[in-house]
Amino acid sequence: MYKPVFQKREVIVFRQFQRKGYSLFACLGREVLISVLSVATLSATKAASISDETWRVDSTKATKEIWLDDVAVTGSRAPLTKSQAARMVTVLSREDIAQAPVQSINDLLKYAVGVDVRQRGSLGSQTDISVRGGTQEQITILLNGINICDPQTGHNVLDLPVQLSEIVRIEVLEGPAGRVYGTSSLVGAINIVTTSMTQQDKGSLDIEAEGGSFGYAKAALVARLGNTHFRHSLSGSYARSDGFSRAASGSLNTDFSGSKAFYQGGYDDEQVHLSWHAGLADKGWGSGTFYASPRWQADDQYEHTTKFFTAIQGENKQGGIHFQPAIYWNQNRDRYEGYRGKPDAMKYNYNRCDVYGLKINSYFDWSFGRTAFGAEVRNEDLVSGNLGEPLSQTHHISGTDRDYTLGVNRTNISAHLEHNILLDRLTLSAGFVAAKSSWSNMNMSIYPGIDASYRLGDRWKAFASYNSSLRLPSFTEMYYKLQGYAADPHLKPEEMQALEGGVLYYSPALEAKATVWHHHGKDMIDWIMDTRLGDLAEWQSVNHTKINSTGVEANVGIDFKHIFCSPLSTLRVSYSYIEQDKDLETGIVSQYALEYLKHKLVANLQVDIWRQLTLGLNLRWQDRTGQYTDFLGETHDYRPFALMDARLNWTADHYTLFAEVNNVLDNRSYVDYGNVPQPGAWLVIGGRWSLRF
Repeated sequence: MYKPVFQKREVIVFRQFQRKGYSLFACLGREVLISVLSVATLSATKAASISDETWRVDSTKATKEIWLDDVAVTGSRAPLTKSQAARMVTVLSREDIAQAPVQSINDLLKYAVGVDVRQRGSLGSQTDISVRGGTQEQITILLNGINICDPQTGHNVLDLPVQLSEIVRIEVLEGPAGRVYGTSSLVGAINIVTTSMTQQDKGSLDIEAEGGSFGYAKAALVARLGNTHFRHSLSGSYARSDGFSRAASGSLNTDFSGSKAFYQGGYDDEQVHLSWHAGLADKGWGSGTFYASPRWQADDQYEHTTKFFTAIQGENKQGGIHFQPAIYWNQNRDRYEGYRGKPDAMKYNYNRCDVYGLKINSYFDWSFGRTAFGAEVRNEDLVSGNLGEPLSQTHHISGTDRDYTLGVNRTNISAHLEHNILLDRLTLSAGFVAAKSSWSNMNMSIYPGIDASYRLGDRWKAFASYNSSLRLPSFTEMYYKLQGYAADPHLKPEEMQALEGGVLYYSPALEAKATVWHHHGKDMIDWIMDTRLGDLAEWQSVNHTKINSTGVEANVGIDFKHIFCSPLSTLRVSYSYIEQDKDLETGIVSQYALEYLKHKLVANLQVDIWRQLTLGLNLRWQDRTGQYTDFLGETHDYRPFALMDARLNWTADHYTLFAEVNNVLDNRSYVDYGNVPQPGAWLVIGGRWSLRF
């Protein structure tokens, strides 16, 4: 399902374009024929946060000027074509999203072999996302290139305001990405790219409806309108479910309901490109036993979050230096109920976190390559009823008779410099990010990185990199103290250094990629429990002095249409192996850092059954290292398990109908997160209708 981005050294052929730009010709330095844009090319287009570059190229062969999109990827600060990119970026295209048996981005990422998706509830109600053995706090999630991570906690970072149908692609950058996305991307970054509409469309209206097991139902609408210069998109949705389990009292405890709204706009002319968005995601869900422990065997927890997202970005298209400024504000509100609907049994925990950011990236070309430079200022402000230090002035909690009495504020400043050397077959990209935070009087620190790739003939490409990054503790890791939990406000920042190397191969019928990587982590943050303490055992946040991890990833994709006439369309198989050098002492249980996927195998088969009817089969097998404790305090090893998902699609010109089954084999015995039951098989059916005008 996931496609590696790499060089295909053949005559490049285009027929259809959207935005203007000459840079492809200049970057390739070779003849380009105008014909069809392939699906593989579309899957590697640029992120919205890195704009196309426009310049003019003289050609004695051309009878007129031709404008084209530059095909760029986000493996560096400066936009480079996919053929030049020194760092590999995994891209999930719109086509892949449409074929996957999922209703959320959380579920979609399960099929990325390097991504660990630990699902607490069905249909994406809450999920922890990590990369290459890391934790959910150690990756950066971006919406159109804007960092939307919540410094309070990483548990709810994928509560996004957008619909799956609005996503153009999802880009996964594995390994430290501080030089590209900032220092919070300790082990990787995931960039979710949306679009308002294409310039060819004047307007459209999409209506979506689906329903299924566990009382699941969803309705959504996406409207788009635009002209030569302006483009607008507005979407809204509502979803709900009764959940798949009940508390001991018989009440719902894994149910959810919520609404989303998202507006995105854009402006283009010959001088500038502007884009902006505003979104709202409001959801409440039964948290069951999500945060329970042997000392606190609660099975009717509840949580409600409201998230606001705003940003405006721009870029000049003329001049020697290209400036790409952005300003954003994200707000995350959270209400946690230890006992659902019973504030007298445990006071509700309220949090409000505001994140304000201003950043600029710039780049220019000269005789020795392409240089990028810029800076970012990000302020993170939390007011809470449970997290932080006492406030000098309290703030009222809207809709309650209580006040926020605690809080914490920190300002993070970073600056980056990167230079790219582009030769015929060799690309070198090197630079650094310098970071400083007002938290704990942190000094300015520099984290360098270098990426290199070399094209071996027409089909092969070798790549290697060294990168480093930093992450500050989340506010929950520093201050969370409730039943069975004890945080440490004096945690040190995490630091990571990583080496990676690999090779990839491409032909029309076969894609293959192999990667070996090594991470050296210092002061890695985790929650651990000493089960030898019995009833006094509690989860404590700690710094592990160092953790070394080594991993291997392999991906193979076969396109049967290029081999023989067959109903089989494509087959993709991916495998990941991770080994860490740190073992826990007897009786010590890790909640995150030392619980990692040692083995993960993902396979996807697409079959063309009849006319517009297709079948997708997805298999996921994984074996997790680590242990968990049950409510009796007994320790158990995680056991390997396999899950199969299937989806039938009927695709016509103006509508799509589907039926899908997750966990087809109805596996109910697997444990992916300690003390959190998982659902068996569930069915979802639905459709999407599109009107164009």
